[in-house]
Amino acid sequence: MTLNLNHRALITGASSGIGRATALAFAKAGIDLVLVSRNQSKLEAVAAEATQAGVEVWVCPVDLAAIAQVKDEISRIAERHSPIDILINSAGVGYTGSVLETSLEDWQQVMNLNLTSVFQCIQAILPGMRDRQLGTIVNVASVAAYQSFPNWGAYSVSKAGLLALSKTLAAEERANGIRVVTVSPGSVNTPLWDTEFVHADFDRSKMLTPETVAQSILHTVLLPAQAVIEELTLMPSAGAL
Repeated sequence: MTLNLNHRALITGASSGIGRATALAFAKAGIDLVLVSRNQSKLEAVAAEATQAGVEVWVCPVDLAAIAQVKDEISRIAERHSPIDILINSAGVGYTGSVLETSLEDWQQVMNLNLTSVFQCIQAILPGMRDRQLGTIVNVASVAAYQSFPNWGAYSVSKAGLLALSKTLAAEERANGIRVVTVSPGSVNTPLWDTEFVHADFDRSKMLTPETVAQSILHTVLLPAQAVIEELTLMPSAGAL
């Protein structure tokens, strides 16, 4: 299914996992792409694959963990590649550790990337959407926003905060023609599980694939402008792992 209009989406975390899968799904749907991540070589690989679908793709390396610079950098990207009418906030970091053992530095790093960087990206993109009275913002949260799991405290709090941010933004921007969607997947088989910050032993074969989550994100974007799925929880058929 291809959009009738030449839509353009900015996707964070586009070099791997859900962000990468979403970029490729969007490309097949005819949506031009602005790809954001800190890893330029991986972004370029995604861009090369996406352009085979015949869409325009721009690679924009940004370190979203450098929180003081995010708004300005994304604003410059938005101005350069205007109009951005779809924003997909999929960048994020996993983290395990008990509340007692989580250091302040680790806590702040999780909040910065999973929540505050999203806030900054929204502030950078929203003015253009308001000017056009058109836009869709999709924030990728987690089932952990709704359900608490031992040793996932910082991660759960960051995703619950993202859910609250999404709900507030939706209430503020409906009158401006802007749709806000929160997609909350259960366990997804992404490189998150391979990082030094996550220590968990799950059967990854039973997890959702990034491609499945990407198709759900695409579905929310392709809805007619008069409709919105404000909250979508997507679980593996095996349940929470």
